[in-house]
Amino acid sequence: MEVKIGVQNAQRELVLDTDSTPEDIEAHFAEALSSSGLLRLADTKGRAVVVPADKIAYVELGSPTASTVGFR
Repeated sequence: MEVKIGVQNAQRELVLDTDSTPEDIEAHFAEALSSSGLLRLADTKGRAVVVPADKIAYVELGSPTASTVGFR
């Protein structure tokens, strides 16, 4: 699924594809906000995105990504 994270005072948003469920991402986000810590998410290529929770403007959760291989 595609996740977009808006960061305060940044012109561009962070965009990543992840295998996590929307519920899992929401849980990570809520935990980071409650502890004033870091939101840490991993993308499908194994890279990590770490954002200070107090600098997050918004999190947009997209639809699950479908396979892009083959014809329909």
